[in-house]
Amino acid sequence: MNISLGCAIASALRRTGHPFHRSQGSTVRKLYLDTNLQIVFCVTLMAIVSVSSIVPVLPDMVRHIQGLTPANVGLVITAFTLPGVLMAPVTGILGDRLGRKAVLVPALFLFGIFGTACFFARDLSTLLVLRFVQGLGAGPLGMINLTIIGDLYADRERLTAMGYNGSVLAAGTAAFPAVGGMLALIGWNWPFLLPVLALPLGVVVALRLHAPRPESNQGLGDYLRDSLRGLRHPRVLSLFAVTLLTFIVLYGPIITYLPMLLDQKFGTPAPRIGLIVSFASLVTALAAWRLGHLAARFQPRTLMTSAFFFYIVAMLGVPFMPGEWWVILPILFFGLAQGLNVPTLMATLSGMAPDGQRAVYMAANGMILRLSQTLAPMLMGAVYVGFGLHAVYWTGALCGLCMFLLLPFLGGEA
Repeated sequence: MNISLGCAIASALRRTGHPFHRSQGSTVRKLYLDTNLQIVFCVTLMAIVSVSSIVPVLPDMVRHIQGLTPANVGLVITAFTLPGVLMAPVTGILGDRLGRKAVLVPALFLFGIFGTACFFARDLSTLLVLRFVQGLGAGPLGMINLTIIGDLYADRERLTAMGYNGSVLAAGTAAFPAVGGMLALIGWNWPFLLPVLALPLGVVVALRLHAPRPESNQGLGDYLRDSLRGLRHPRVLSLFAVTLLTFIVLYGPIITYLPMLLDQKFGTPAPRIGLIVSFASLVTALAAWRLGHLAARFQPRTLMTSAFFFYIVAMLGVPFMPGEWWVILPILFFGLAQGLNVPTLMATLSGMAPDGQRAVYMAANGMILRLSQTLAPMLMGAVYVGFGLHAVYWTGALCGLCMFLLLPFLGGEA
């Protein structure tokens, strides 16, 4: 069978919903060539572009946006992320009841229109309103994309697809600050034009994405009761707890306080701080991309156990490094932990969710993720004030230990 005929058959199977598309065993299919998954990759990149790309221009925004100061510059990020917390339950319910695309397409257009409008903002109030409405569109992107992966793939394919998506996420997180910095050479507000890419993507999603609509005869009341009962399952709650701990470690000891440690201990300049931190994203991307191959040899529970161990090694190692470049070593362990843990966690949770409730499961997890992003800097800030910078990393190691303690509740196959 030649390549073109094989591709045609694979495409036909996807269109008709043939069981091969949801293979229950190992497969030689190269999932990253699947058009559906490639579209999901683009949605994943949109979900992170409006934070990562503007980080380099925050100082310039203080100089050009009326009412924006170093003390309140964090509002530019909070106004964008807060709607994701508020809208998560609504996103999940609508995604399950109306279908994934019925939520995703309007969200992309809302994200693109109001995100691009930020290019023209010149005062803080206008900017915050535009960012808030853009955030309403952004909230579903990072939840529905994972839901669609859970819909389209099963078992090892689901884990492989989640790994690929995690790799794309890590690569985007590493690349978008550089892209935003380059656009800032033209003008400080040019990074705000990147969300315009969501508009053609919305058209592609509407016309090309195959996202099966869950079929359910349940009334809304029964759906809500069953969803709430499922979300209270001990294994699901344990996965939520791992999400919370994972992103507390990421947004506390790594994103917020690693730059401070490098500056205070070694006098590391900002460009080298960025380079050192980027190593974590690089290793995360590589580990997540190879996750499908690792899953062929190891159970998901083993992968998560290894990740928890690597978190502890990273957190205990950072404070004892003798030089700034030595810090890369524990950072590599952290990146490896992220690459193994996050996609496996998402695949496990998605696999547990019934088809008609998957969106609300992923939305609940997304809400916890956003909450951890908000809580981590404050929690670690309190630890820093009370006990010093090294204690931030002891607390991070404690989070890793708590993940280990949750292992018995994650189930035999995790």
